[in-house]
Amino acid sequence: MSTAILTGPPVPGSSLDGDLRSLGFDVRVASGPHETGTLLAAVPAGERVAVVDPRFVGHLHALRLALTDPRFPAAAAPGALAAQSEARPALARALTGAPVGVRGTDGTTADGAGTEGTTTAPAAENLPDALADALDAEGVAVHRPQLGTLVAAVPADAEAAHAARAAVAAVDDEAVRLRSAVKAHDGFFTTFCISPYSRYIARWCARRGLTPNQVTTASLLTALVAAGCAATGERAGYVAAGVLLLVSFVLDCTDGQLARYSLQYSTMGAWLDATFDRAKEYAFYAGLALGAARDGDDVWALALGSMVLMTCRHVVDFSFNEANHDATANTSPTAALSSRLDGVGWTVWLRRMIILPIGERWAMIAVLTALTTPRIVFYALLAGCAFGALYTTAGRVLRSLTRKAKRTDRAARALADLADSGPLAELLARLLRGRTGAVGPLYVAVLGAVLMIAGAVFVPFGDARLIAVAAIYVVTAGLAVARPLKGALDWLVPPVFRAAEYTTVLVLAVKADADGALPAAFGLVAAVAYHHYDTVYRIRGGTGAPPAWLVRTIGGHEGRTLVVTAFAALLASRGNDFTLALTALAVAVALVVLVESIRFWVSSGAPAVHDEGETA
Repeated sequence: MSTAILTGPPVPGSSLDGDLRSLGFDVRVASGPHETGTLLAAVPAGERVAVVDPRFVGHLHALRLALTDPRFPAAAAPGALAAQSEARPALARALTGAPVGVRGTDGTTADGAGTEGTTTAPAAENLPDALADALDAEGVAVHRPQLGTLVAAVPADAEAAHAARAAVAAVDDEAVRLRSAVKAHDGFFTTFCISPYSRYIARWCARRGLTPNQVTTASLLTALVAAGCAATGERAGYVAAGVLLLVSFVLDCTDGQLARYSLQYSTMGAWLDATFDRAKEYAFYAGLALGAARDGDDVWALALGSMVLMTCRHVVDFSFNEANHDATANTSPTAALSSRLDGVGWTVWLRRMIILPIGERWAMIAVLTALTTPRIVFYALLAGCAFGALYTTAGRVLRSLTRKAKRTDRAARALADLADSGPLAELLARLLRGRTGAVGPLYVAVLGAVLMIAGAVFVPFGDARLIAVAAIYVVTAGLAVARPLKGALDWLVPPVFRAAEYTTVLVLAVKADADGALPAAFGLVAAVAYHHYDTVYRIRGGTGAPPAWLVRTIGGHEGRTLVVTAFAALLASRGNDFTLALTALAVAVALVVLVESIRFWVSSGAPAVHDEGETA
């Protein structure tokens, strides 16, 4: 139970007490600032506490946004302030010296409408606003949610109170809440075909006490059943798989909308939402490949190629964003043109659709699964994702070349973490540091990747020269990270490494021509890709990359590539030993990264978030 402290006696006829109780607060009433401090001290240190002016007039959802969002140590709206345990000491100190009479507020908002909410300047002795100012001055970031058309005010007199109540009555609180539950920048399919009704499913779930994590899990289970239906290889199974995949996507949209509707954000929810999307999609690829095999059509190479392309494309997105989100002088003519195009309505939707985001992609997969064959599904997926990857990567390269951004040390560290360098590359980087000359990291990484992929393609399977090529790749991997990744295009180094590792596994599994080699390779790449996604979301959550021991244990990208090529060179003439070796490596990597990932996300102190993820 959280505690709300009213800084004075309730205003007769006000619903404030009931509103706070409906939000889960135990309401206590102080007679003045000194008693407010006494009541604050009596609240257990681990609990959230809110300080609210009894004259507050506003929407219930305005109070919900200001007082119950778990993502922020402190948050405020006019006349209301909430502090979680980490901000409580600063709040106690502020309360001992809070000034009487504070600045007014502008009441900006949260439904994304961009209109100003109705507010009035706080009256004298508006203690919550004074405390919020004091917390800001002490360096505690106080989140002030955008309120849009919602009202949050502390009227100075009866006339202002009447005007505020009229403004409250003029705006439908629930309609604003439903609108703000929908992600602001979704894809065309999600915006016009899913969100118009999924938001009501989210509200239905909220009213029945369901949590976003439960909905996320239901979405995963539905997708797994869809994959099972696809694996039957029967037309009825394919139709059922297509329908269930769409149902899974509706639930996938609903979980985020439920989190925003009810402000149920959590660290566990961020992890589940971030990883289950990939698990669902890749499980469906495997189901399609199994179904095709039942019909005598081997499409495992296409399934693995689709996973490789999708993951590399996402790493491009992640690396570019990490490299530039805090860069200074971060403007370019290309970015300005993109902003102008966003001002023309139809171009926004066209540009979102052609990159084949998750909504459009799952809709395409579902329809083609129901009506065609797995091979056609993968051909369409590869073509669409390749075009989207080329479009987005080309645009980002142009932006990087035309801007004069100064990359921060933090960004360079994030790129180094995304590179996933293992003990071999780390050792070489230390030995080569200061001796790399003028050759840029990206050029070295590209050279190594091209040599590795070319070796996998052209060196005969089973030839010991494969190991020599992989050794050269290890050297280039170490050379590429021997100095900070601060060049204009150095954000491409992690995706280049991903492409080299995943494509090498794909090519060698195809050339092995052994039973089960491609499914084993699919499992290995899936396990490694999970590790790379986990790295991204740890960095996004502000907790840093996975521990060094984990990266060293699973070898880093260069170590795994060397091991797989050694398998191909040494086990080629030993029946299914190459398949067994790939399977064992996949199981080992999956166990290590899953156990550590689950331990981290369940027990870590990562900020409570709900990942927005890929544009739906």
